Order: sequence, then C-alpha cells, then structure tokens
Amino acid sequence: MWCCRLSHLHGRLQNLLSRGVTCSAFQQPNLKSLFPLAIRWHHTASKSLNCAWQQHEDHFELQYANTVMRFDYVWLRDHCRSASCYNSKTHQRSLDTASVDLCIKPKTIRLDETTLFFTWPDGHVTKYDLDWLVKNSYEGQKQKVIQPRILWNAEIYQQAQIPSVDFQSFLETNDGLKNFLQNFLLYGIAFVENVPPTQEHTEKLAERISLIRETIYGRMWYFTSDFSRGDTAYTKLALDRHTDTAYFQEPCGIQVFHCLKHEGTGGRTLLVDGFYAADQVLQKAPEEFELLTKVPLRHEYIENVGECHNHMVGVGPVLNTYPWNKELYLIRYNNYDRAVINTVPYDVVHRWYTAHRTLTVELRRPENEFWVKLKPGRVLFIDNWRVLHGRESFTGYRQLCGCYLTRDDVLNTARLLGLQA
Repeated sequence: MWCCRLSHLHGRLQNLLSRGVTCSAFQQPNLKSLFPLAIRWHHTASKSLNCAWQQHEDHFELQYANTVMRFDYVWLRDHCRSASCYNSKTHQRSLDTASVDLCIKPKTIRLDETTLFFTWPDGHVTKYDLDWLVKNSYEGQKQKVIQPRILWNAEIYQQAQIPSVDFQSFLETNDGLKNFLQNFLLYGIAFVENVPPTQEHTEKLAERISLIRETIYGRMWYFTSDFSRGDTAYTKLALDRHTDTAYFQEPCGIQVFHCLKHEGTGGRTLLVDGFYAADQVLQKAPEEFELLTKVPLRHEYIENVGECHNHMVGVGPVLNTYPWNKELYLIRYNNYDRAVINTVPYDVVHRWYTAHRTLTVELRRPENEFWVKLKPGRVLFIDNWRVLHGRESFTGYRQLCGCYLTRDDVLNTARLLGLQA
C-alpha cells in the first residue's frame, strides 16, 4: 500500500517540477497536503514527564515510563472508570460491554498533566491516569512478575536459614502470620513450631489462613500405614517425588502435614522445588520446556477399597505458564497417577518423553533434594503447585494428619496482609 502511495506522490512531484514550481511550494503545509496520512506524535510540554502519544486508525499508542503501549479503542471504552461505567464501591463494571460499538473511535484525545481524556462519539468522556495505563497494559504486564519467588536447591534453602514461626505467634498476631506467609510465598514451603500434636490443633492452625478443602479423602485426613485407602501413601513404602491430586482438574493448592507419632526408623520427608528444576530445563533446553507446557496429559485415580469408590480424572500439561509473561505457576508431576498418553500423535509423544526425562533428571539431582524429618509439634505447609514431596520407607507405627487448603483463600489472606500474591 505504501509503495503505491509513494509512487503516486513521486508522480505528483515530477509533474510539479516539470511545471517549474519553485522550492517554496514544498514548505511544511504543502508537505502535509502531500502526506495526509502521516502520523503525528503528540508530546507533553514537560520534558520531565517524557510522554508521547498518537492516534492510529485502529488503536491508540502511548510512550511513557520507558514503555511503548498500544490500546484497542474498544478496550479503552470498556475499561472506563467513570461513575456510570464502574461501581467504585463494589469494584465491579457497570457498563454493558456488548453495548460498545466494535468500531468505536474517540472524537478527541487530550492530555492534561498525567491524565488522558478520551471523548467518544456520544459525548461520554473517559479519563485514565498514565500510571494506571502502564500498570494495566499488556506491555506492562509482560514485564511484571505475578508472584515473586526465590528458587532453591538444598544448599540455597539451608543457607537462607529461614526461621519457623511459633504456634502462638501464628495464631494470635498478624506479624507472625505475615512472616509465615512471606516465607511460604517465596520458597513454597514453611514450618510452624510448637504445635500441640493433635488433629484438632492442626485443624485450628490450618483454618487461620484458609478454608480447608474437603476432598474424597475428607476434610481433615488422618492416616497410618494400614492401606485403608487405595493409595501408596497409606503404606510404609518409599514414595518418589510428586505433586498431589494431579487427577483433579484443579490440583489442591496447599498441603499440610503434621506427624503426630512415629515409633520406628526412616520416614524422612523429601522436598524438591519443582520450579527450580523447571528453570534449569528452561535454561538448558528451552524447546523442551516449551513442549512440557503444551502437551495435555490425563492423570487418573481409581479406587475400590472398602466403601471408597472413586474415579477421578484431571487433564493438564506438566508445566503451566501464564501466556503473556511465560511465568510458571503450576507443575503437575506424578508418575504414579499419570494415565495413558493418547492426546498427541506419536512423533510428539517421543519428543515429550525426551523433555520429561530432562525434567526428571533435574528433579532427581541429589543437590536438589531437601530432606526433613517430621516430628510431633512441627507442622509443614507445602505449595502443591510448586514443591514436590516424597518420603523414604519407614518401620514401626506412624501417624500423620493434615489437610488440603484452598489456594485462593491462602493468597487472599496474604494480599490482605499487604503481600504480593
């Protein structure tokens, strides 16, 4: 299109020159008439603000805070925060998005200090603070981390010397709860000490930060190695590293463990930062990391033991990332419960096995294994979307209790305490 337009302009120029037109004919006003579609940048009067914008045919472009942003006009109308379009008390949209003309364009745009004003064909005015646009633009979100984390192997975690939180401080003070949640969000695991070794006190602890998620295992689970459920966890056998409930469409977010009694040997708990291992894959074999985010897998739990009859199926890739910034937010890794792979053709299957092997090698590196002995009074919280757990085999009598927590409620508690989550 531009080639055709330049050819047309070149023809006009030759025609003018052949008629003996002087150089005065090419002053700025005449050039503008030659280039009626030329884009005009608007700059702020203040040099310190360093802001410029321009109106395109189908979008609005803004340069501010070292970021180049582009906004669709329907988006700009839809996100209007005026009283008629948005309820600031409930933080909910009042505007009917379906009522917005999909071909809408602003009649005028002006910048007053740090606020942009858009006047629409019907006379409605939408205003946006520049910082709000940066924060909520696609380009701004691409640069933002949703959840700050510290990735770790055994050495990194041990050298961090992260303090546990005392039971009473956890229950009775916001500072104790906030310190606990800060550590949990950063590392994916956290401990509470001096908890009375009972199921009731463990439940009280869990309810401090979240609703307890009731599942097919009940609300609070209490188990020994009596194989009362159709799961290897209810035995004395060793368990390889894994995440729980991969066979749920939404795996449980947080897991709570409290060893109430152990009369025997062994039984140490294994913890591995799945995000650290995945990051190693991303650095060494990015194409394999990408494949692990694309191939959907089925995980399945079939149980017919006593009165327990269940058939659970969950579907999702091993690695789950946000599409706009590629941030990893969930790892679904459980070789025990992975069902038949029948969601992709054979050539992709083999590449997936290669990528899965690369990840498994990282997860099984001895330097990535953090071992801890659970004991009465010490409660462990695990981010089941990030940290894999396992155990070594054990002897004797062992009692554990615990539960799953709803992830949304844990993050809600963190945000209310001023943490980024």
